[in-house]
Amino acid sequence: MSGKIASIDPGSPAARARIHVGETLLSINGKTIKDVLDYRFYAYDPALTLVLRGPDGAERTVHIRKEEGEDIGLNFETYLMDEERCCSNHCLFCFVDQMPPNMRDSLYFKDDDARLSFLMGNYTTLTNLSEREAQRIIDLRISPINISVHATDPKLRSILLGNKAAARGLEYMQAFAQNGIVMNCQIVVCPGLNDGEQLSRTMHDLAEMGVASCAIVPVGVTKYRKGLYKMPVVDERTANDILDRVLPFSEECFARFGTRLFFCSDEIFIKAKRPLPEEEYYEGYVQLENGVGMLRSMEMEFMSALRQLEPDTPCRPFAIGTGCLAAPFIRELVDKAKERCPAVQGTVYAVVNHYFGETIDVAGLVTATDLMTQLKGQPLGERLLLPANMLRHGGDIFLDDYRVSDVERALGVPVRIAETDGFSLVDAIFELEY
Repeated sequence: MSGKIASIDPGSPAARARIHVGETLLSINGKTIKDVLDYRFYAYDPALTLVLRGPDGAERTVHIRKEEGEDIGLNFETYLMDEERCCSNHCLFCFVDQMPPNMRDSLYFKDDDARLSFLMGNYTTLTNLSEREAQRIIDLRISPINISVHATDPKLRSILLGNKAAARGLEYMQAFAQNGIVMNCQIVVCPGLNDGEQLSRTMHDLAEMGVASCAIVPVGVTKYRKGLYKMPVVDERTANDILDRVLPFSEECFARFGTRLFFCSDEIFIKAKRPLPEEEYYEGYVQLENGVGMLRSMEMEFMSALRQLEPDTPCRPFAIGTGCLAAPFIRELVDKAKERCPAVQGTVYAVVNHYFGETIDVAGLVTATDLMTQLKGQPLGERLLLPANMLRHGGDIFLDDYRVSDVERALGVPVRIAETDGFSLVDAIFELEY
């Protein structure tokens, strides 16, 4: 446990109570604080009694009164107040195992921490969750939890995760379901393993269990799989088989439960060469972070923003760099922008992923190396627009450790980063500032 206080928010209840940096939080209202989940749950009430230990080992008691749900204002030395838990699986499809060598260390860390599911929306397999921790989730009624399921056949799940304890996660899911814990799930489809009848079984089992939603996404396969299981890619035939299983069953679920429950990612529709569903299919985009409805959502936002512009809105020439998967869709949006505003002169470049391998076609895995190599000498207009998911969150560094400024120097044009929504894309194209 690392409940040592690193900073205190000015004007917060903790600051008013004269709590000090360097003290360690031991308990709240008699409950021992083991990590950030305990802290957030037990600090919710308006009347709190905190036990703190100073650097000299002396303990003291502090009383706090605040608004219900108001944050105390304590920040700890580690976000979790504990060590982040490393994955104990050896998944046949693990993307980290397929990473190129000599990248920064943080890219090779595999987390599988249920606490990050609640706090950050990460997905967890539940394989390293103890019975005590599972019971705490039930007792504190913490929801929702995001779970990587992949298969509900216990033997197959153990094979996919490379972990004999994988079946235990399914037992935890049953307990969560019985106690009203909301579960959002994902299935990474690996051809020849958990597709076909196994996919149908998994969907049926999850529907009967009462999960809230489940995304079906294709396995990602890079060129760095030496010594690993020979994983086939999801091709057009496999993608169509997936849709032929998922779509009818999801409509059955809609008739039974009022929700489709199971949603295929945009990538599967594109690989199957089928049109994306209309907006109502996505039920409010409940699985957007898994790439379910991301392109449809972007289109709806883009058109909404575009309609607010006057036809004579000026626009400097530009280029957009993106992954091969989304490039045709982005070209359609640029064409619609030109129909609305004739000044639009934009070229969309599909950047082939030589860095990870050409089977990787999403924008979020495009590197600066491929951008600089493939766009060098191309007509880029007066600026290059790139999606924010190419960069480290909140920063300006690509996966291959080049910076935005490196790309600007190599290509000779300024680079503008746009968030991955339609409103931001319109703002970037027309250089709108609000």
